[in-house]
Amino acid sequence: MKLSDIIKNITYSGEGDCEIERIEYNSLKSCRGDLFVCLPGAKRDGHDFAYSAYDKGTRAFLCERRLDLPEDAIQIITPDTRAALAVIAADFYGRPAERLHLIGITGTKGKTTTALLVAAILNAAGKSCAYIGSNGVIINDRRIETVNTTPESLQLHHYFALMVAEGVEYAVLEVSSQALMHNRVDGLPFEVTAFTNLSPDHIGEGEHSDFEDYKNAKKRLFDRFDAKCVVYNADDEVSEYMISGHRGQRLSFSLEGEADLTATEPMLYRGETSLGIAFDSVERDVTIPVRLMSPGAFSVYNGLCAIGICKQFGVSRDFAARVLSRTPVQGRFEIVEGTPGITFVIDYSHNGFSLTKALCTLREYNPRRIICVFGSVGGRTQCRREELAKAASEYADYSIITSDNPDFEKPENVIAEIASHMGDAQYECITDREEAIKKAVSMARVGDIVLFAGKGHETYQLICGRKVPFSEREIIEEACASLAIN
Repeated sequence: MKLSDIIKNITYSGEGDCEIERIEYNSLKSCRGDLFVCLPGAKRDGHDFAYSAYDKGTRAFLCERRLDLPEDAIQIITPDTRAALAVIAADFYGRPAERLHLIGITGTKGKTTTALLVAAILNAAGKSCAYIGSNGVIINDRRIETVNTTPESLQLHHYFALMVAEGVEYAVLEVSSQALMHNRVDGLPFEVTAFTNLSPDHIGEGEHSDFEDYKNAKKRLFDRFDAKCVVYNADDEVSEYMISGHRGQRLSFSLEGEADLTATEPMLYRGETSLGIAFDSVERDVTIPVRLMSPGAFSVYNGLCAIGICKQFGVSRDFAARVLSRTPVQGRFEIVEGTPGITFVIDYSHNGFSLTKALCTLREYNPRRIICVFGSVGGRTQCRREELAKAASEYADYSIITSDNPDFEKPENVIAEIASHMGDAQYECITDREEAIKKAVSMARVGDIVLFAGKGHETYQLICGRKVPFSEREIIEEACASLAIN
């Protein structure tokens, strides 16, 4: 594709044309035939790596300022390379998003679960639906690992092109605040958008400066995209503010008051190894019973939101309810079958708010004890460590503090910082997460609930920049099997 055709829909200055085979923003992957896009980041600026790309054969550059490159380098200058990337990526891949029914879900909690439930319902209804979010990219049961909850725009349009090529008609996306702030979803033709809830998160160096910045980043999904309908949580105190800029239809859901879609008679259930919640979904005095394979009031919100979204595409509440009754979500209050009478739960709760909610939800099932295995990521979001410690010390009966993606920070340092805030709570520290899991399994007794928090769906440990294979589910199952044999 000609460079001139790729950049025709952006604002730019500069001259020159050539054939472009790929668009790239990682200098380590750049080569001859690429258009190298210089993206500014929180820690590194892509402009600083342009010469490295040039040395690898790249001769076309999209940048925000003129660079000191040899004369044969074509430099296209644009005011915002991130915003420009969203436009040129769409054009380069032939605008595949326009051939899909797109659903965008944002909020602090519930994005992953709701999105995966939506995909499950639509697929069961014969409406081929792909998923993009924290659990990667799922296209026709094929899963692709990703780095970000919402990938960069270049990857997004690549995935959309794959979806179209494989006959997919619908796609549901988790839309993160970072994606909205950094133009990753610019120009996407969302048909339905959804708001789950809002609480402080992702605030700190390299993320959002404060809660207002975080909140307003989320709000962009409803202000800047002309979705036909917004589905929103009427019980969240900021919901009206969040959707105030939306000009299309609205569908509200609630557990506490009046809304288009409400839940009544919620009832917890606990099996030999399972947990869940059942409720009645009510719309215009028509009641449909719903049973979910995950516990707690927040699961009801996720279920209502998924039902509301799928309703916009002609799926009945009754059909959606039947699908929900048999649909677990990987890494989100995921139950691991292990030892009869003991409930093992894997969840992604990785900050103080989510861990508190998770532990309080589990407490409602009247366990003999709650044992909590958790840690915190290294190198960032240090403020989470005290929050996590306070949640565990207050709501768990016993805690095992361990590693959670330490990356380049010493895990012992992260663990020690968490432990310093545990007060008089009962806990121990085990650096090796596998050993921590085995210890929790071995000490659990009938009636206990063991929560493994922080990793959720992840199948790796991030250590010194490397993703080391790590399956929490497999370790739990193997530990349970070993105890049964012995």
